[in-house]
Amino acid sequence: MTDAASSAGGAFRAASFGTDGDVGLLSPVSASPLVGALTGDRAVLAAILAVESGWAAVLEKAGLAPAGAAAVVVSAAEAGRYDPADIARRAQGGGNPVIPLLADLRKHVAALDSAQVGAGKAVHTSLTSQDVLDTALMLLARNTFETVLADLKRATAALATLAERHADTLCVGRSLTQHSLPFTFGLRAAQWFHGLAAAGRQLDALALPVQFGGAAGTLAAGAVLTAGSSVTPFGLADDLASQLGLAPAPAPWHTNRLVITSLGHALAAVLDACGKIAADVLFLSRPEVGELAEPRAAGRGVSSAMPQKQNPVLSVLVRSAALQAPGLAAQLHLAAANFNDERPDGAWHTEWPALRQLLALALGAAGHVRELAEGLQVFPDAMHRNLDLAGPLLLAEGVGAAVAPLLEDKDGLNGKQQLQAVVDQTLEAPASDQATTYRKLLRDAVPAGRLSDVRLEELLNPASYLGEAAGISRRIVAAYPDFVSPDANGASRG
Repeated sequence: MTDAASSAGGAFRAASFGTDGDVGLLSPVSASPLVGALTGDRAVLAAILAVESGWAAVLEKAGLAPAGAAAVVVSAAEAGRYDPADIARRAQGGGNPVIPLLADLRKHVAALDSAQVGAGKAVHTSLTSQDVLDTALMLLARNTFETVLADLKRATAALATLAERHADTLCVGRSLTQHSLPFTFGLRAAQWFHGLAAAGRQLDALALPVQFGGAAGTLAAGAVLTAGSSVTPFGLADDLASQLGLAPAPAPWHTNRLVITSLGHALAAVLDACGKIAADVLFLSRPEVGELAEPRAAGRGVSSAMPQKQNPVLSVLVRSAALQAPGLAAQLHLAAANFNDERPDGAWHTEWPALRQLLALALGAAGHVRELAEGLQVFPDAMHRNLDLAGPLLLAEGVGAAVAPLLEDKDGLNGKQQLQAVVDQTLEAPASDQATTYRKLLRDAVPAGRLSDVRLEELLNPASYLGEAAGISRRIVAAYPDFVSPDANGASRG
């Protein structure tokens, strides 16, 4: 190995063991300060501390902790006091980050309890690590949802506008990669809207409940804590839910993980809908198709080797997120199916990274789809050019429905079979001649007395065979009025 190579290798090893956290170097779709702020290690730490300080407030209000204790715990629970990297390393001792964080929290509470009110009695009393971490993940999800939904609503508002503006913009529908029927870009935009709005509504409807069960899910320590009091463990759990802005839970859900799998399913649905849009834009923005283009931005879409490239990077990043989501959601289901005993030996632990990655991917993808929808460039002339490639053959289904009843049986063939023979003969002609061939063969097959030239041309007009495209678009948008205008109060990216 050369000295230069040795030096480079040494620099790599030094960098590999640095103290910087994951900043998304290999996950650019979620490499954003906002994503980090909402789902990163410090966000997890802050959520855990919020649960602990919220619990202290509940206990004090119920008369189960000394007066003034909650204020001390809240002060001690400022996230800036804690080192996530150090806590992560020490978490290996107990298998979860709550245990070392609690040790640090208790030290800070003791140091800040200058009036000696006994604030330490309000820390984690009758809770267990799973109560705190599960509830903290619900807080993480809630905070993330607010931004995801705000971005989705801005995206759907833009798509609703496109659906209306292009209600009559003809393009070609495709099935199994081939031209199928006349279509409209308005309907395509409305269907994109439909996917995003349905997924967003599903996300918005999720209940994010507090978890409170104690060491084995029996609330035994809670019963001891509330003995002789007017409150019950169930009342304390409901108060904690109210304190944190989460949903109450009828019972501990520490081994019944529908809460987690439902959360994963909803996030995957958002990413599915985003992925559909990205896949369509990637195809329709190919130079040889040229029907759409992503919004331009300085430095976006560049190539390291080809200066002329304008890569559809927004769609590439969104698609990368969508392709990761199913595996992550499956991991949550796999964990749920293996939650043995009253706290499992590893399944619970595998939920954390999968759920957090889903949250980060949904955040990143929703922001990119919002930008894509708001700045999408639409080229109707290219759509019309591509529609013309198939020529009148594209109308064969509609022509068959209208003309077959006009034909008498001939040579043992009924009207439908005669028209299929016309199509088959047309397809044998060179592609450049198929439009002319189809018109001639069709005209020859149908007596002019039964089908005038004017009526034939009407049948071969793509605009005459759109079915209920406009009506479908209107019904889709009308079904989601809450997604037609962006939420003015949403915490979206500026």
